[in-house]
Amino acid sequence: MKTLSILTAGLLAFSASAFAETQTSVVLVHGAFADGSSWNKVINQLQKQHTEVIAVQLPLTSLKDDVAATQRAIARAQGNVVLVGHSWGGTVISEAGNDARVKSLVYVAAFAPDSGQSTADLTGSFPAPPGSAGIAKTADGYLYLPTGAVRKDFAPDVKPAIQDTIAATQGPIKAEAFGEKVAHAAWHDKPSWFVVSKNDRMINPDLERAMAKALHAKTTEVAASHVSMVSQPDAIARTIEQAIEAK
Repeated sequence: MKTLSILTAGLLAFSASAFAETQTSVVLVHGAFADGSSWNKVINQLQKQHTEVIAVQLPLTSLKDDVAATQRAIARAQGNVVLVGHSWGGTVISEAGNDARVKSLVYVAAFAPDSGQSTADLTGSFPAPPGSAGIAKTADGYLYLPTGAVRKDFAPDVKPAIQDTIAATQGPIKAEAFGEKVAHAAWHDKPSWFVVSKNDRMINPDLERAMAKALHAKTTEVAASHVSMVSQPDAIARTIEQAIEAK
């Protein structure tokens, strides 16, 4: 009986290990002027498919700090990882995605800098979007969006109550972070997906299209504002599921 118990325990341990190796988890990285709750509707959709999901809470103090927070989330995840970034989160996943367990990248209305390039380099390469004029700055150098800017430019296609919640829960970002350069862009080595927000007022949609083309990403366009994961979560979840299912 003792031998049988040892054998059974060994088989269970092997099965758990095999499951972890074949499972794909999703790690979601929010952008500036947001927090992990911006993914709530997408999380609900993915969890219906029994997918493990981790939403990172970025400190938004520097690219280095945000990459470290994302790496901790990747380390917690089971199996392979589909790494998803929104807005500034795209810059973060472009660096953090070099982790060997990350099998693919999904950019949602996101920045996708090349190696040696910063977010600021990208924004300066296309005409400024209307929403950039509404960004405010604190005395100690953090950028945030007043409620009016959230309603007008950041999330104009969601209900007023949700707009107010987004404004209240946003994470201000250290302005200097936008000037930090990605060392090696993971999208050179990992398959990528890109969801362009056609009505984006925070990132120029033509810049999004240009980045998607540079990535050779599988690209989808949605008639949404910058926060497509809030206003059109089904479309975003479908794209993430495509990345999960891809071989």
